[in-house]
Amino acid sequence: MTDMTEEEAEALDEYFTKHLPKVDPSKGGVTTRQGSRMVALDRLSEDSLLTMALATKKSPTELIGEMIREKISVNP
Repeated sequence: MTDMTEEEAEALDEYFTKHLPKVDPSKGGVTTRQGSRMVALDRLSEDSLLTMALATKKSPTELIGEMIREKISVNP
């Protein structure tokens, strides 16, 4: 992909300034409730999670999901 020229960037800026994108919250995404859930962790949990993520090459989100599914399968 090539870089944009100043003129192309200005044209895109002008277009999207005048034509705001339409968003459908029912479809999810980072700007909707489904896509922006946050979890606060204590320092020990955060450090452990990041260490496990580095060791397993998985994201913290994947690890949390696995832990929850494991817990559910043990205690249905």
